[in-house]
Amino acid sequence: MAQRTIMIFDTTLRDGEQTPGVNLEMAEKIEIAQALAKLRVDVIEAGFPVASPGDFAGVSAVAAQVKGPVIAALARAEKKDIEIAAEAIRKAERPRIHTFIATSDIHLAYKLKMTRQQVLDAAEAAVNYARKFVEDVEFSAEDASRSDWDFLCQVYAAAIRAGATVINVPDTVGYTTPGEFGRLIRYIRDNVPGIEQAAISAHCHDDLGLAIANSLAAVENGATQIECCINGLGERAGNASLEEVVMALATRSEYYRASTRIDTRQIYRTSRLVSTLSGIVVPPNKAIVGDNAFAHESGIHQHGVLNNPFTYEIMRPETVGASKSSIVLGKHSGRHAFEERLQSMGYELDAAAITALFAKFKELADRKKTVYDRDIEALVTDTALAKTEMYRLIYHHVVSGTQTLATASVRLEGASGIVEEACCGDGPVDATFKAIEKAIGVSICLKDYQIKAVTSGEDALGEATVWVEQDGMTFSGRGLSTDIIEASAKAYVSAINKMFAACGRQGAPQAAGGN
Repeated sequence: MAQRTIMIFDTTLRDGEQTPGVNLEMAEKIEIAQALAKLRVDVIEAGFPVASPGDFAGVSAVAAQVKGPVIAALARAEKKDIEIAAEAIRKAERPRIHTFIATSDIHLAYKLKMTRQQVLDAAEAAVNYARKFVEDVEFSAEDASRSDWDFLCQVYAAAIRAGATVINVPDTVGYTTPGEFGRLIRYIRDNVPGIEQAAISAHCHDDLGLAIANSLAAVENGATQIECCINGLGERAGNASLEEVVMALATRSEYYRASTRIDTRQIYRTSRLVSTLSGIVVPPNKAIVGDNAFAHESGIHQHGVLNNPFTYEIMRPETVGASKSSIVLGKHSGRHAFEERLQSMGYELDAAAITALFAKFKELADRKKTVYDRDIEALVTDTALAKTEMYRLIYHHVVSGTQTLATASVRLEGASGIVEEACCGDGPVDATFKAIEKAIGVSICLKDYQIKAVTSGEDALGEATVWVEQDGMTFSGRGLSTDIIEASAKAYVSAINKMFAACGRQGAPQAAGGN
């Protein structure tokens, strides 16, 4: 049997952004979309345009600026949704409308309050209407894995008759098992008239930890497109992880007799970018992209790997873009060497960006004995985040001790100048956060806070991540420094900047009497 090419449909910007606590700004969406294009995904689902003006603007910007992949917009099986989706992707090089309606009896009875015939008619009408705007239309039967198989086949047949080029089989609630899902895909192949005219796609959620297994079962049984997210982001327990699907097919291509067009060397960098911008930390034991994915602690394992890496590594770290080099550059390194290292790590930056980054690198090199690849990765993403700053931390000072009330003073620069404030708190981080709140003049609800070392050693670069909440929305911020208090302060200011950007706050910081 000849090898098949499996299309990779990435929904990080749509389903991935539905991850609780994730709220991406437009510039961040474009940056992720550009990374996905460099990764060579086949389809980028850029968002759900009817959901909000922000979603519409984000999809429109991605459609206009990102070339290469198909740019898809999600729409319910309703005329208004389809019209707005069509407008959002109007400037796309390769536009696709992705329309959907639920088909399971539980959704029909309790959500849609429609009969099967009404759903059948709505699906056909939606695809037919979408075809008036674009040639490429994907149809999804929401909650397909809990739907009656014969009814599901009727709906897919109607969608194909109306012009659907892709039919998607979602395991919306992560309920199915690999054997069951594989049989469903094969049943659809065998029982949907005209199925040869459309690609079969699978969209699996990870509620039972089976999203990858179910996606691969779909491939085994004839699916030609897999829908997934970077780092497995998504609703509830998330979606099938793109990096795991891709590397399973790449590593076991002789078994699956299938491959993808993905440039696997971009996987690690894209994973770290999405982690940084989303604020969702990649667990160290995460397959493919976790810090421990290629680490070996057992003496037996270490001995084997030193003799032959393939004794305990089924793939090489370089294959996914994870560098094995430890020390990269130091304070005496020049710009040329720094620029070459950036290029070898997969970054393509303009001269101005490299100049700004090189200055930060030199500053870091003066504070650290050695600079690692992970340090440079962190600097790149930190510099990207700083582009949309409304407020900037320019100074902090903390006094703290076991017998001393923690006191912090901060100096922030805003649109109309500089403001300074000081506060006491329960420890240095709490005092710093309170001083920042007082300087900006708002009360902030801190939802979560994390601190970790980017690399090892006593002079390790610290990475702080905070999540703040406002009006039911959560915003994340990230900060880097060899000083963990400074990293924490930068992260807090970053999260507040995002909050203000989303809520439309204007003006300069004003001193307040008393988050």
